[in-house]
Order: sequence, then C-alpha cells, then structure tokens
Amino acid sequence: MKDILVLYYSRGGATRQLAEAIARGVDSVPGAQARLRTVPAVSAVSEAVAPAIPESGAPYAELSDLDECTGLALGSPTRFGNMAAPLKYFLDGSTPQWLSGAIAGKPACVFTSTGSLHGGQESTLLSMMLPLLHHGMLIVGAPYTEPSLMRTRSGGTPYGASHFAHPDGAGPFTDDEKAIAVALGKRLAEAALSLAAGRG
Repeated sequence: MKDILVLYYSRGGATRQLAEAIARGVDSVPGAQARLRTVPAVSAVSEAVAPAIPESGAPYAELSDLDECTGLALGSPTRFGNMAAPLKYFLDGSTPQWLSGAIAGKPACVFTSTGSLHGGQESTLLSMMLPLLHHGMLIVGAPYTEPSLMRTRSGGTPYGASHFAHPDGAGPFTDDEKAIAVALGKRLAEAALSLAAGRG
C-alpha cells in the first residue's frame, strides 16, 4: 500500500471535512491509503506548548510523513487570501526535505475553505502551490471532466477542492463540494501510483 499524506490545518472543522472527503477518494483507489495528519496552532505566547497528541482528529504531522508519502494533499482555511500560519510554519521547517529532494517528483494537490464565497479561495490555493513547486512536486488539479465543477454554486475550483463555510463556519458541505474533493483525492492517488510504478 502506498501512503498519500493528507495534511491540513482546521480551526472550525470545515477544512477537516474536506480532508476527510479527499481521504475517501484516496482510499477508493486500490493500492493507496490516506494518511490524515494535522498541525498544531501557532501561539503568540512563546511559552505555550501544544499537547503532543491533539484532543481529537488526526495526529500531528512529522517531517518524516513527508519522506514516507507517495503523494501529498495540502489543506488550509483561507487567511487573507493565503494559507494559515500553522501550516506555513510546518512547511517552513521542511528545509531538510527540500535539500534532500525527498518529495521532488511526487504529485500534490491543495484544498481550502473560506468564510465568504469570494474570500480568497483561488488565491489561497495558488499560494499553497508555491512551496510545493519549490520542493519539485507535480501539481494535480481538479479537471472539468468532473461534472460537479461546472455545477457548483459554492466551493470547488480547477486549482483544488474548496468549501464555502459561511461566516459562522456552519455552511453545509454541498454534494458538489464533496464530489470534487473525493474526485481530487482519487486523481491524486492514481497519479501517485502511476508515478511510483514508473520510478520502480
């Protein structure tokens, strides 16, 4: 089985829902399995320490998860058109993987959630691609062969899966958003297996 790392940060649970849908897509591909991981919040208080294990949800990611994965799905809520600081902080610590080329040539995709429909979904997805390109990863998007991409009236872009969570974070996870996320996870897993077979 090839592990596909689904790495995300989520405060209110919307990005976590997307991560779980992407993981379902990954797990639907024979020979692939999703490895769900999150990152702790970043505190402005220098003495603050997060518990070693989160109270709920996925375990915290370690840099070794990047080394061991065959593909990567990276997700974050939108913060002023960019990824959230905790995810950026984790990626900023991945210099050893950049130096060794540990994830170069592996496929990756991105996903996000926003409080407003035009609150920076696409700019967040595009900015999340930048560190992955520096790592030499191969970006996988959501093609328009996925019918939900043309139908959606909420989240979903060709750059990656997205969710319109509404300002209170209680926006429904629509069928189209779910379909795009699952299809993206499946596409990532298929690309990862194909590339791994070519390298093997």
